[in-house]
Amino acid sequence: MKEPARILVVGGGYVGMYTALRLQRKLKRELRQGAVQVIVVDPEPYMTYQPFLPEAAAGSISPRHVVVPLRRVLPLCQVVIGAATEIDHAERTATVRTLAAEEEGNGAIAIHYDELVLAPGSISRALPIPGLADYAIGFKTVEEAIGLRNHVLEQMDIASSTRDPDVRDAALTFVFVGGGYAGVEALGELEDMARYATRYYHNIAPEDLRWILVEATGRILPEVGEELGRYTVRELRGRNIDVRLDTRLESCENRVAVLSDGSRFPTRTVVWTAGVKPHPILAATDLPRNDHGRLVCTAALTVDGVEHAWAAGDAAAVPDITADEPGAICAPNAQHAVRQAKVLAENLLATLHGRPLTDYAHKYVGSVASLGLHKGVAHVYGRKLKGYPAWFMHRAYHLSRVPTFNRKARVFAEWALAGLFKREIVSLGSLENPRAEFELAAGTGRHPEAS
Repeated sequence: MKEPARILVVGGGYVGMYTALRLQRKLKRELRQGAVQVIVVDPEPYMTYQPFLPEAAAGSISPRHVVVPLRRVLPLCQVVIGAATEIDHAERTATVRTLAAEEEGNGAIAIHYDELVLAPGSISRALPIPGLADYAIGFKTVEEAIGLRNHVLEQMDIASSTRDPDVRDAALTFVFVGGGYAGVEALGELEDMARYATRYYHNIAPEDLRWILVEATGRILPEVGEELGRYTVRELRGRNIDVRLDTRLESCENRVAVLSDGSRFPTRTVVWTAGVKPHPILAATDLPRNDHGRLVCTAALTVDGVEHAWAAGDAAAVPDITADEPGAICAPNAQHAVRQAKVLAENLLATLHGRPLTDYAHKYVGSVASLGLHKGVAHVYGRKLKGYPAWFMHRAYHLSRVPTFNRKARVFAEWALAGLFKREIVSLGSLENPRAEFELAAGTGRHPEAS
């Protein structure tokens, strides 16, 4: 009996999920008959729609609606929850560490494949800054977004109940490092939420909150253009947000943020969004990488010089054949990733059926960014929008891109209800340690409030 063709997709993010989804639609009969297998490997059982993380942090969207369950949208694929730790493409074998393997003491399992799609995405790029690993908070996952929301509200609770002015000032000082999408949108949404929340605190006024944005270069949001970047700086400063350009975080030891301009801010909140780097799995393969650690790919999304290996998204250095300058590479963003996944899946199918491949080509249409409720900037098809129109376009664009109709309907319903009811400002920080109360009752731990 002929063995089924095995397609291994490493990563369940934009590229991984959309590629597997398209393969599932195009190979429905083969998958049901067992002639083809599509295996998706990811440490999490869901895909995160990252553009909605700031709104999830601000409470505008439920965290459940920011993620897409892989098993639900990929019922004909085999979903393996685990982390790929090594790939030997010469032997067509991937080593995957699963939860079951760890429980059983086996360490990892080996998955053999015929076609490989590498789409692990990227991870936060943390610099060796003193105190960063001990005190900073990232903003790349839904867990970090909700944790940050809880943290901000908890700091307001601390400030409201303390009699120590130093503790109060540190609790109400929030430092965000990185002036890209993640940093600016997270700061804008959370500042908006915290300012709204002050109406429920008898001794905290909006002007008591101190928000600081630290950016190492001379501009923020470079994707929306220089003019809108300057507008964004003016908009943020008009909301009493301290924007520090050409400034770096030097240290955040002992809950004190020290900046390169000599400023020192006692703070209990440092949010790190200063860039990403390729996923470590890329270094554990025998595939070619460029100087930045990304896989060297062709315009057809094959790994250059390697058969049966494909890549796209943050992990891949894909030539931008629409750019004017030679040697240009597609920007590692969601706009390219979603479209690359479609071409990658079609090219993989073409290989299976002996058809010629198609090069990926997409002219960058622009960018949109939210700066809080009813505030935003957008540069789309050469048109520049500010304020409410840009915010509306931001929501409309991303609503159209959220996977599955079910998810679109849920997000739209939440937005509609948010216009009728007040914003929720409850901190559920205890979710991060759900056994604390039981451990106290069982006499095996301290009360969470004592820590």
